[in-house]
Amino acid sequence: MKYRTLGQGLEVSAIGIGCMPMVSGGNINYGGGGDAGEGVATIHRAIELGVTFFDTAEIYGPFQNEELVGEAIRGKRDGLVIATKFGFRFEGDRITGVDSSPANIRRACEGSLKRLGIDTIDLYYQHRVDPNVPIEETVGTMAALVKEGKVRHLGLSEAGAQTIRRAHAVHPITALQSEYSLWERGVEDDMLPTCRELGIGFVPYSPLGRGFLTGQIKSRADLPADDWRQNDPRYSEENFGANLKIVDAIRAVAERKGVSLAQIALAWLLAQDAHIVPIPGVKRRATLEDSVKAADVELSASELDELEAAIPADAVQGLRYREQGMRMVRL
Repeated sequence: MKYRTLGQGLEVSAIGIGCMPMVSGGNINYGGGGDAGEGVATIHRAIELGVTFFDTAEIYGPFQNEELVGEAIRGKRDGLVIATKFGFRFEGDRITGVDSSPANIRRACEGSLKRLGIDTIDLYYQHRVDPNVPIEETVGTMAALVKEGKVRHLGLSEAGAQTIRRAHAVHPITALQSEYSLWERGVEDDMLPTCRELGIGFVPYSPLGRGFLTGQIKSRADLPADDWRQNDPRYSEENFGANLKIVDAIRAVAERKGVSLAQIALAWLLAQDAHIVPIPGVKRRATLEDSVKAADVELSASELDELEAAIPADAVQGLRYREQGMRMVRL
């Protein structure tokens, strides 16, 4: 495994792991529920392969995913970078809205520490910007958690450029997490340049287009009826066929190099900046083992040019979320 540095000197494996799909049941289903035993085995295998960066969140399950990660890392904590997120309000297990009030941040932090079974969260993200709480107040509370030793580094997720600047002025931000891939490149206009300017690392989630870019999904019929992607505009009947052209372009490069489509999509992200660390979501060891090999895939300048020509930034058809989801990003 190769390693990279996010902001503030935080070193992590060049490929991190998104643990969200490991949830068995719960509120977010990709291709059927995960198996908890296989999820734990997958995290153990990742550690064996040199992966140090694991991403979860209070909202995944909710709560179940942090418990699974906590079980998996018990006795294996040393050297790992555990990232989790806060920012939502709950009534029982039901999410009722965003909430980055100081009281809710502290509630979330204590809950995450307990579920993960750790004393300190290595990277703590605000999951979504709360328009009702000034970012300065939010980061001020997060900074207090750093002083108390409960958090090491601060992150933001889906924050816009101006919000990033305001946050960074209160306390150094180590990483911005946002969707970024060969079919979602909106961050290239202002968010990514802002991170470069401020020395903030960038962590792309959904780097494989929620599985679309792997080439494994040939039609909407491949998705279970309760799959979250049934509601994804880019997987819709009207957009699915057009978006397969993006997969064809990735396949052309992958077949020549003798690697998987997923490895090409991840290698493309790694080639965009030395401080980019994608976190593909996995729930099985086989998928994990394929994805981590991307750290060793080198794309030549001509291959990068080929992908750029075949998949320009506006190639994808459809929004990445439905209207409600789009109202919560890049604030």
